[in-house]
Amino acid sequence: MPAKGKIAYICSSCGTKHPKWTGQCNECGIWNSLSETKIAQSAKSIHGIDPTDNVPIDLSSIQVARVARMSTGSAEFDRVLGGGFVEGAVTLLGGEPGIGKSTLALQCAGSLSIADSVLYTTGEESLQQLALRAGRTKIESSNIKIIATSELESVLHFAKSTGPKLVVIDSIQTLFSTEQESAPGSISQVRACADRLVRFAKSTSTAILMIGHITKDGVLAGPKLLEHIVDTVLYFEGDADSRLRLVRAFKNRFGAVNEIGVFVMTDSGLRGVENPSSMLLSSDNTDKPGSVVLVAQEGSRPLLVELQALVDDTVLAAPRRLSIGLDGGRINMLLAVLSRHAGVNLGNRDVYVNVAGGIKLSETATDVAIALAVLSSHFDKPLPAGTVCFGEIGLSGEIRPVQRGQERLKEAKKLGFRQAIIPQANQAAHGPEKLEVVPVKNVGELLELLH
Repeated sequence: MPAKGKIAYICSSCGTKHPKWTGQCNECGIWNSLSETKIAQSAKSIHGIDPTDNVPIDLSSIQVARVARMSTGSAEFDRVLGGGFVEGAVTLLGGEPGIGKSTLALQCAGSLSIADSVLYTTGEESLQQLALRAGRTKIESSNIKIIATSELESVLHFAKSTGPKLVVIDSIQTLFSTEQESAPGSISQVRACADRLVRFAKSTSTAILMIGHITKDGVLAGPKLLEHIVDTVLYFEGDADSRLRLVRAFKNRFGAVNEIGVFVMTDSGLRGVENPSSMLLSSDNTDKPGSVVLVAQEGSRPLLVELQALVDDTVLAAPRRLSIGLDGGRINMLLAVLSRHAGVNLGNRDVYVNVAGGIKLSETATDVAIALAVLSSHFDKPLPAGTVCFGEIGLSGEIRPVQRGQERLKEAKKLGFRQAIIPQANQAAHGPEKLEVVPVKNVGELLELLH
């Protein structure tokens, strides 16, 4: 029998618990985000935990062992995780439908099953459908145990009896516990199932990979608490209609955040891209007005991407400002800086800015590239062939330094670029050979480069 409990209202955005329905969350202020749920009165009846079982110990007495990692079989996915799965760690993988979450999870299971046992649980596909997917990705292993169920208790039973090194949950939104009265996918079900899976992972040193759905706003469905209790949160990025896929780490207790792995979708599954910069750049990208090459820094990896801008006369009362892959607010700020400190007024012109390849960039080192692309399109003058750039722009029009400037220059040199426009403060005494460095101090000097 399910445990009787009291009624509470939980915010689907931040996870705050309210004693009664108020329409608006008192913590995050979002309207219509409260959902009714039953809260069990006794945690011991659910989890079998006695508070007296644990006693405090001295921090200095804890023996710290080297973190053991299990390779996923993909160098790109290992990079995002920080070297592979960690025993007892729970990883949450989110993304749009059809972008490749289940394919990547199945490929990881296939690679790990060569040396260890893996349990793959699915509540979205039948066993036959999963077998067809495994055939397309050329996965054949007797060490992968498959179970098609959405019942949490069955999953935990088989996990305890088989003792796998990795458990794949596809997906956490389809999982339900018989001890909860709400429907699968509800806030209380997702919270309860995730909590018990985390407890199981920590107590048995079993790595768990959970697949999560996302909402129309692009965030993981379910309570925000879900992202807090897991060890790693990964998101798939990219257009589902494109072959290019990116996996980005937004949280990682055992590695770097904002690290990315680049993949392409093929007939036999996802394949890692060893040199994504060469794939993201077109062969004739340096002789067109409005097109510049930016050296971005994604995690520990310098990444060369093509940034494009189009400035055109407007036919509307209010000019359009559209950006894809970049922060629209920052672009408006840069246009204001160009108007004030470079004398380039774009108030009566439409401005479109795009990052080629479906990459999303958030670092401020994109400022110089955005400004150069906009100026190049506005004056219809391309940058010299073989030129890259990076740098931050302040509100006073100054060009500010960015981190890892020399690593960015080395990556540009490795790919054959001959000139780099960088902040003056990033200029080193001895830079890469055969790479001309053009230091700039303000947006006025950027304008002079095009004249």
